[in-house]
Amino acid sequence: MADEQKAVAKKTKTSIPEFVNQVRTETSKVVWPTREETIRTAIFVFIFMVILSLFFFGVDSLFNALVNFLLTLA
Repeated sequence: MADEQKAVAKKTKTSIPEFVNQVRTETSKVVWPTREETIRTAIFVFIFMVILSLFFFGVDSLFNALVNFLLTLA
């Protein structure tokens, strides 16, 4: 337990310029998508969103009809 605290205390805090340099270095390693990949992904997400919204609309309508039917029995 004491060894862990000593190890944490030995670590020095990162200065702001050093932090900015580390962020720039890590950002340069990122593989950014091309414009075509971004557009293709956006279209896929939009189509998937429409399909799921129609599915959930159908499920919601089914449950609504079921609840209304059960309420007419009471």
